[in-house]
Amino acid sequence: MMAAERFEDGGRGRRERRCLVTGEVRPCAELIRFVVSPEGRVLPDLVGDLPGRGLWVAAARAALERAGAKGLFARAARRPVVHDADLIEAVEAGLARRLLDWIGLAKRAGELVVGFEKVRRLIERGQVGVLVVAGDAGAEGRRKLNAGEAPVIDLFTRAELGRALGRAEVVHAALYPGRLAERLLADASRLRGVRNRNPLHANDAQPKAAKR
Repeated sequence: MMAAERFEDGGRGRRERRCLVTGEVRPCAELIRFVVSPEGRVLPDLVGDLPGRGLWVAAARAALERAGAKGLFARAARRPVVHDADLIEAVEAGLARRLLDWIGLAKRAGELVVGFEKVRRLIERGQVGVLVVAGDAGAEGRRKLNAGEAPVIDLFTRAELGRALGRAEVVHAALYPGRLAERLLADASRLRGVRNRNPLHANDAQPKAAKR
């Protein structure tokens, strides 16, 4: 079972942090947490269980690039730090693993159905919390499975989904509404942000002054 997120405030009460790049205060679910090891290395903490003071960056590739290139991790940590050249790739890969783990967990917990007809029936009953569609699925199948208001995650190939669910391949799946669906959506949003190569808006380029 995947561990629940735990942040350095010791509980679940405080769920917002300030991005060290943009200065914006955002929900933790929209940020990536980093910590600095005793050796001074910046480490991504996607689960939120590593000890130490968190360094938070918006889940946007441009923000992560700026944090590394402009020395903002060191500034926020108030000490010299180093980070791997592939830090962003490690974050992206870690988020992808988490998403696939959530999908596998949902299946084991009976919260996910697999297959076009099962998904279609769930949609007709209005019981879809998240529709999961392979990124390489055919356009016709996507059109027929019109999920209405249900959000869609299409970040993985049919082979990747198949491995997560113990099958050769999976094209269509759906989660019931609930906590697992919410966690899946949160990590999907972060992964999209990390994969997005659009630059930061000019107004977001510099950290904003903290409110007093």
